Amino acid sequence: MKRVVEAWDRFQIPLYITALIAGALVGLQWPGSTGGFESAINPALMALLYATFLGIPITRIGAALKDLRFLIVLMSVNFVAVPLVAFALSRFIAGDEALLIGFLLVILAPCIDYVIVFAGLARAAQDKLLAATPILMLVQILLIPVFLAVFVGSDALGSISFGPFVEAFFLLILIPLVAAAGTQQVARKWQVGRTIMAAAEAIMVPLMMLTLFAVIASQVEAVSGQFTDIATVVPLYVAFLMVMIPIGGGISKLGGLGFKEQRAIVFSGATRNSLVVLPLALALPAGLEIAAVVVVTQTLVELIGMVVYVRIIPLIFHEKQTYRKLSGIGES
Repeated sequence: MKRVVEAWDRFQIPLYITALIAGALVGLQWPGSTGGFESAINPALMALLYATFLGIPITRIGAALKDLRFLIVLMSVNFVAVPLVAFALSRFIAGDEALLIGFLLVILAPCIDYVIVFAGLARAAQDKLLAATPILMLVQILLIPVFLAVFVGSDALGSISFGPFVEAFFLLILIPLVAAAGTQQVARKWQVGRTIMAAAEAIMVPLMMLTLFAVIASQVEAVSGQFTDIATVVPLYVAFLMVMIPIGGGISKLGGLGFKEQRAIVFSGATRNSLVVLPLALALPAGLEIAAVVVVTQTLVELIGMVVYVRIIPLIFHEKQTYRKLSGIGES
């Protein structure tokens, strides 16, 4: 079993790409099954995040929350830099209200769930991201209506309910976090807890593959017949992923953060809350149905982008780079 786990870890990127391709093939081949796959997303995410949280010492979360420098940089990237980037990119589709609302709805919402998983795969400061999730959730609930009113107009907000944000926080963050904390407490005294933690660590890669498969299989059919709209927004999503690397990295360096925190900031700035805002897009009134397709398209682009991020972000932001910076300061 140990060799199998080592093989999973070594080849995790090809395995994730395989899961993405398999999900797309299954979703297109059997479109009637998308409802079942969609209902499996939250349970899969809950299991994945539970396993992820088990690997984070819960006692460190309080200390991470006290890192005001990290929190200030995180908030600046997500609620100052990202809205500016979103506004600039949205000008290319400003003439189509449905496309504009869908694009802004997803881009303005920072991710609170699988960003922690991907950041962990890139050896980022995932404990600090986890500690900041309640703040990210609360601030986006408060600010997204404001941004939409400024960028689109207040008339677009009347039919949007923000209940899914609260539901997602409880299902995807609070419940797995409490369960992980309980398991860690049990592991201090009993072998069964340590066994569960070891098993969870061993199946992290399959859980990620399952989650990617379920997301793609459930959503790919919805976008398959909307090629014109996809062709319009895909370049914008790709551009967003590209520009958030220098923006997130630049702001985090200006803030004096270490390389692990820099990685975490870049991941947080680039990943969006697509699975949470999708119900909001689906609830929009007649005439704006394409907004949901725009959100789903972002999900597909982002998942592929995260596979790339996990590979390249550690190469861009690393300890040697930070050491050189500090050495240069000392020499001067």
